[in-house]
Amino acid sequence: MSRTIRGAKGFTLLELLVVIAVIATLAALVSPMIFRNVGDAKVSATKAQIEMLGLALDAYRLDNDYYPSTEQGLAALLQRPASEPVPRNWRGPYLKKALPLDGWGRQFIYLSPGAQNPESYDLLSLGRDGQKGGDGEDADLTSWGNRRP
Repeated sequence: MSRTIRGAKGFTLLELLVVIAVIATLAALVSPMIFRNVGDAKVSATKAQIEMLGLALDAYRLDNDYYPSTEQGLAALLQRPASEPVPRNWRGPYLKKALPLDGWGRQFIYLSPGAQNPESYDLLSLGRDGQKGGDGEDADLTSWGNRRP
């Protein structure tokens, strides 16, 4: 009835180390693809939000003959502005929900009249880094860069 240590069932330390190494290798190969897709999703969501806000701004302009001023901001899409220029025919709210944030949790920058579009507005997100310019996820996303010709 004597049992030796060799007859015990279980995993050896070497087997455990091999399994851990395989899991670590798979994680190292898969995680960059997952995180790249997360970044792409934030960029796509921000572009979609810019388009949606652009449609709401265009509806505001159709009703009131002009876009909200920079001072009134995007909040004019949710509540009738009391500051000048007071909209004559406000039929809002022009958005069903609260103002969205960009993919990185920041507010959009709105200028009217715009520096790039003096006849309308500029709407932009500064990307992941929150700074002007940049490449990839750090690049600025703009209303004039997203419009179709």
